[in-house]
Order: sequence, then C-alpha cells, then structure tokens
Amino acid sequence: MTASITCRFILFRAAPAVALAVLVGPAGAHKDPVTPQLLNSYQQVFMEQVRKGDLLFHGDAATEEAMGVVLSKTGMACAMCHPMTADTHPATFPKYQAQMAKFATLRDMINWCIEKPNQGEKIADDSDAMKALEAYIYWSQSGSVLNPGKF
Repeated sequence: MTASITCRFILFRAAPAVALAVLVGPAGAHKDPVTPQLLNSYQQVFMEQVRKGDLLFHGDAATEEAMGVVLSKTGMACAMCHPMTADTHPATFPKYQAQMAKFATLRDMINWCIEKPNQGEKIADDSDAMKALEAYIYWSQSGSVLNPGKF
C-alpha cells in the first residue's frame, strides 16, 4: 500500500469514532454543576486541612501527636526557617533540587526538611499530615504564579 492509500484508509476507519465524539460531546466527568453549597463544603474541608497544616508548620506538639508524626527532634518548626512559608516556593515544583541531588516534588522537599535540619521522621507522601502541610503551604502562597522548574 502506498502512503497515500494507507493515510486515507486510516482516516476512513477513524471517521466514525471522531464523528461520535463530536456528537456525544466531552467525557461525562463532572456532568452535574457544582452548587454554591457544595462548593462551600469543599472550601470548608480544604480550610480544615490548611488549619491543621498551619499548626504542624508552626510546631504544635498536640497536632503532631494527634496525627502520629514527629516533624522535629531539635525543637525547630518549619516556620523558624520559613516564616509565613517564606522561601518555600511551592509554585516552582517539581524541579531539580540541588541539596537533594535529584528531581523533586514539594512533598520530597518537605520530607527533606523534616529529616535533615529538623531530624524528624519522614512522613508518608499520602498521609494526612503531608496533605495538610502541602495545603497550608499552597494556601499561604495563594496568588503566586505557577512556574514549575524555576530555581
């Protein structure tokens, strides 16, 4: 078969699927509109995570204990090096992180800070504590421009 015939054959075979996609519309995800009440409940859940992350970031021992994490054995809290989450630059992740000598996510960097300067215990990437810390850091940088890979 020549390239021209092969191309026409592929287009002929694909045409019904393309036509069906156009007629049916986009995938069915999020069919139902989000109501103001539902949006409010989403925001409440998010802000509860931000509140927990704020407490963890500022070294609240009761929150650490309740969440089953040890973020520092030196008495240091994240906020001591990063007041108001300064110098966390969450909008630049993922990126190559020189002190880790690897391409890293924000969660990798959070754990590096916990383990190295704070001598705490690494927390699981999918743990509630990690999600809360990440939520607080992103929330505190609201309005920042995303710029992944920036150093």
